[in-house]
Amino acid sequence: MILDRILEKTRKRVAQLPARFPEPPAKKPASMVEAIRNRGGKNAIIAEIKCASPSRGVIRRNVDMAMMAGVLARSGCTGLSVLTEPYFFGGTEQDIARVKSAVDLPVLRKDFIIDERQIAQSRALGADAVLLIAAVLKDDLPRFVDLALDSHLEPLVEVHTLDEAESALATKATLIGINNRNLATLGIDRSTTREISRQIRRQRKVIVSESGMRNAEDIQEMKEYCDAFLIGSSIMSHEQPEKKLEEFVCA
Repeated sequence: MILDRILEKTRKRVAQLPARFPEPPAKKPASMVEAIRNRGGKNAIIAEIKCASPSRGVIRRNVDMAMMAGVLARSGCTGLSVLTEPYFFGGTEQDIARVKSAVDLPVLRKDFIIDERQIAQSRALGADAVLLIAAVLKDDLPRFVDLALDSHLEPLVEVHTLDEAESALATKATLIGINNRNLATLGIDRSTTREISRQIRRQRKVIVSESGMRNAEDIQEMKEYCDAFLIGSSIMSHEQPEKKLEEFVCA
């Protein structure tokens, strides 16, 4: 299974991390939650700067992270997601700093977080938020949510099933991401967001629908079920990423 292969590589990466990291920048982190809630009537889009993925291979080559961040920020995204996993997604940890140097928007570090040191590392890199995957962390999820909050990082807890949603709701996380992609099969089904969102909405959490948005019609179909969308491949594979993002923002 692809997730097992990714986690095996991640464990090897994490084994090389130091015990401590430099103090993070003194600047107050930008809030993804506030950015989503104050989107000014337009669709809240977290644009993902993604160079590759296991399902699509190479998506975009030779990406200038700072320049792309600026382009997407000017096109109206609410925040940015930066993939730092190198083997399957073509990212690097340094990409966080490159993006933060170019924009004031909240930046999510998207990786496979399995070790406490990755939380400290994320803050030291300058991230404002961090992805925590319920299917990966399982019983450790509440502890990692608390660690993120203690480190002044907003945790985006990703779920794919009703049971995972219950686990996420039992934590202090405000941001809940519903991944329409099955990490075991890599298949996408947008009905996942429809099926799970009602359970999360009752708890007044902020819902982010992840994966599977291809055009304005998809946004129009799904936006009653969530507060924001995390979109990567459809934007990054387009000849004019800024135009594709504008389509989603204004749908």
